[in-house]
Amino acid sequence: MRDVAIIEAPSVLGLRPTGVEELPEALLGAGLAEGLGALRAGRVEPPAYDPERDADTRVLNPDGIAAYSVALADAVSAVLDDGRFPVVLGGDCSVLLGNLLALRRRGRHGLLFLDGHTDFYQPSAEPAGEVASMELALATGRGPRVLADLEGRGPLVRDEDVVALGFRDTEESAAYGMQPLPSALHALELDTVRALGAAEAARRAAGLLTGDGTGAGYWIHLDVDVLDDAVMPAVDYRQSGGLTWQELETVLRTALSDGGAVGLDVAIFNPRLDPDGSIAKRLSDCLVHAFDTDGRWRHPGPA
Repeated sequence: MRDVAIIEAPSVLGLRPTGVEELPEALLGAGLAEGLGALRAGRVEPPAYDPERDADTRVLNPDGIAAYSVALADAVSAVLDDGRFPVVLGGDCSVLLGNLLALRRRGRHGLLFLDGHTDFYQPSAEPAGEVASMELALATGRGPRVLADLEGRGPLVRDEDVVALGFRDTEESAAYGMQPLPSALHALELDTVRALGAAEAARRAAGLLTGDGTGAGYWIHLDVDVLDDAVMPAVDYRQSGGLTWQELETVLRTALSDGGAVGLDVAIFNPRLDPDGSIAKRLSDCLVHAFDTDGRWRHPGPA
C-alpha cells in the first residue's frame, strides 16, 4: 500500500449542514486509518456557514469556500511535501477545489471525477446556489472568479485532463438548464461504463489521464453517490441506479494501481442516514481493498 496520510475536511460550505460534515468521524470510526495504515495528518476546520446566497455571485459562501480552499491546499501540500499520498475526507464536493489547488501550485495534473452527477452547473441554473453542484465547472475555470480563479491560477485543471466516470444525471441536468460538458472533457457515463466493464472503463480513464500532457499524474474525486442508490442511500441527493460496490472497488483499484494517482478525496456520505454504521463500514472496507495494490504512486513533484 502507499504511504497514506488522511486529512479531515468537514466542510459543508457548498451544501448544507445536514450531516455530511460527520463523514470523517464516521469513516475513521469504521477503521479506515487502521485499514490503510495511514497517518492522521490533521483536520481543516471550515469558517462559519452562511445560509444566504451571495448577492453578487449567487452562490452560497463564496468567500468562505475560497478561503477554505487555500487552507485545504496548504494541508494537502504539506502531505505531498512529506512524500505521502493524501486521502481527504470531506465534507461536500466543494473540497475538490482545495485539493486541485494544491496540485495546480505544482503544475499540470489530471482529474478522475467519480460522481453520480456531473456537477457542471452555473449559478443561474443551480436552484440553491450550492457549489457542491458546480465544483467541476469551477475547477475548469467556469463561474464566479472568486472560486474559478483561486490564487490567480486560472483553471485548476484543463478540460482535456478530466475524465468524468459513472455519472447518470444527463436528463436531470439538462432539464435544469445546466451548461453542457465541454467537448474536450472525457465523459464515460454509467451506461458506457457498464458496456465496457468497470475494469476496462477505468483502464481507459487512467490511460487518458497519464497520456500526453498529464504525465504528472491525477487526483481521484469520489462522490459516493456514484454508487447505486440501493447500496448507498446515505446521501442527500438520491437518484436511482449507479455502480455496485464491486464496480467501484474495481475502478478505484485500477486507478490506484497504474501509478498515476497522486491523491484522493471522499465526499457526500451522510452518516446521519446510516444509523447503524453499516454503510460507513462497507465504504471503509471498499477503500481499503482498493488501495491493496502493487501500484507505485507517482509523486507530483515540488510546489
